[in-house]
Amino acid sequence: MTEPFAVRRETQIAAPRATVFAYLTDPEKILGWMGSDATTEPHPGGLYLLKGIGPRGGVARGAFREVVPVHRLAYTFGWEGGQEVPPGSSLIEIDLIERDGGTLLRMTHSGLPTAEQAAAHATGWAHYMERLTTAAAGGDPGPDRGVSNKA
Repeated sequence: MTEPFAVRRETQIAAPRATVFAYLTDPEKILGWMGSDATTEPHPGGLYLLKGIGPRGGVARGAFREVVPVHRLAYTFGWEGGQEVPPGSSLIEIDLIERDGGTLLRMTHSGLPTAEQAAAHATGWAHYMERLTTAAAGGDPGPDRGVSNKA
């Protein structure tokens, strides 16, 4: 069996960890930087559901595994109807670290099945990390037009 692929990203956000955590768990705040509809139940076993933007408008679904307020989130992730990355087949882990008067967000998205899927998700994460960094710091990232690659 081949080793699953992973995407790793870090971003420094000019906001306290509690603010960043809210932008990752509160559906209203999530919609400020990602997606067109969100449902979250941020407790172990709780639902993570996000409807995307754009022509694909995919629906991401998973379940929270770890929720440590203002410190860490881990949840399964996949795409409804997705053959390569079905719901719950990959894992997103996010750590929030106090640094330089703000928050360092360190994210790993593991369990992706191919280099192509890792590259597609890396493109998506680059787009959305930039938007999250702006929104959580109090800025306006503008309307989300989605990512044009195929995930």
